[in-house]
Amino acid sequence: MAFVDGLAGFGSWLVIGAPAFLFVLTVVVFFHELGHFWVARRCGVTVDVFSVGFGPELIGRTDRHGTRWKLAAIPLGGFVKFHGDDNAASVPDAEAIAQMSEAERKISLAGQSVWRRMAIVAAGPAANIILAIAIFTGLFAIYGQSVTAPRVELVLEDSAAEAAGLEPGDLILSINDRDIESFSDIQAIVTLSADTPIEIVLDRGGDRIALTATPKRQEMTDPFGNRHRVGVLGISRSISPDDIIVQRYSVPEAFVLGIEETYNVVERSFTYLGRLISGRESTDQLGGPIRIAKASGDVASISFVALINMMAIISVSIGVINLFPIPVLDGGHLLFYAIEAVRGRPLSARVQDYGFRIGFALIVMLILFVTSNDIINLVAQHTSG
Repeated sequence: MAFVDGLAGFGSWLVIGAPAFLFVLTVVVFFHELGHFWVARRCGVTVDVFSVGFGPELIGRTDRHGTRWKLAAIPLGGFVKFHGDDNAASVPDAEAIAQMSEAERKISLAGQSVWRRMAIVAAGPAANIILAIAIFTGLFAIYGQSVTAPRVELVLEDSAAEAAGLEPGDLILSINDRDIESFSDIQAIVTLSADTPIEIVLDRGGDRIALTATPKRQEMTDPFGNRHRVGVLGISRSISPDDIIVQRYSVPEAFVLGIEETYNVVERSFTYLGRLISGRESTDQLGGPIRIAKASGDVASISFVALINMMAIISVSIGVINLFPIPVLDGGHLLFYAIEAVRGRPLSARVQDYGFRIGFALIVMLILFVTSNDIINLVAQHTSG
């Protein structure tokens, strides 16, 4: 019965989060595919289809260049199909290409130089990064940033901070040689450093002190009931008005901060991935579409601005994931093109076909795995509640 109640709770979360999730995903996917499309057009490649979503077409129109723009029934991604492609994954149609005239080959993706093909493929992830920078820049320029000084207000008993010797009033200057400018900088590093020693340099009454602390892995529950196992130092931020300011930025300053924030998201993504590969993080923390849908609903309940901020983070994540060297993803295409550039000729159609089949299987297995994680976590959350 508890399992059924958990599934009911899961269903309600899915209904609440679905509209926000679809809004975020549609915008992010559109810009990703627009990157491919724009550079392809600049290179003289004809784009046969620009689709947001997969499956049957719901609505669409054909522009004067012959591109079919459409919204499809399954809104979980999208694609651009270049002239000469066999499918939505941009697998070349060798038979069709062989029968093309010279004029047709010039407007196909396969007929371009390897460097142009690389530029077209890389443009998708690049567009995601640009979108994130634009969003962060806009948010910093319009709303500024609330900054809390990295000062320790309280040290919890039996915590990693107490064991390391931190005291109330300490001002943390750097962690692992990285300058700390706000309390959120501390959290960003500590949460991804569970059971890993970190070097802390702090100011205590004008004296510069170096300490080593090892954040403890703890299960934390956020305000929406989501559970996360993260590194915890065991300190609280200062609540003194003197330590909390709202900074305002000019557009150029906001642009620089937008780039920095995008870089921070990329860095945290690779840090987590590295810890996952090394076994220092558990795979049950990986989330998929269902968890993102729930998170979208949670964030949307705070404010539309918070949802837009989340959109920037997801845009970076999609851009980074697409660069993984797995056939079917953009990174897999780039890998094949890089090999072609070194060899002076492309891999055989058979090798590429096997590569795409393996890549597709890996992606399907990953989707099934993260989706099962999502369902298990959501059911566990609602049954325990």
